[in-house]
Amino acid sequence: MLEKVKGEEGVLAAFAVEHEGEVVGLAEIWEQPEPDYRHAGIDLFLGSAWQGRGLGTDTVRTLARHLVRDRGHHRVTIDPAVENEQAIRCYERVGFKRVGVLRRYERAGDGTWRDGLLLDLLAEELG
Repeated sequence: MLEKVKGEEGVLAAFAVEHEGEVVGLAEIWEQPEPDYRHAGIDLFLGSAWQGRGLGTDTVRTLARHLVRDRGHHRVTIDPAVENEQAIRCYERVGFKRVGVLRRYERAGDGTWRDGLLLDLLAEELG
């Protein structure tokens, strides 16, 4: 179950991910409103104890359907760390395809830069 919470600037909506009444993660959706580049994106965090149970797949699929069906987007993106193989498999189960590596994309807690993997999903690929 997703419960909407106040989001950060640039975020369309943020949702608490709940399972059996407990908050187990956070999901955010955002939009690029420029008509010639219009698309949307998803960010997801699940507590480590809740990973590998299908909650991420269900959350990402639910949000992708909302962005495509309710918000009218033709493309949705997501960009996990390139080494986060578990998350990448989750997104690929929903139908996301690998687009490319975003080099030195995000700063890790130790100050080093990590690569990200850009994945996208076209509306007609959404199951």
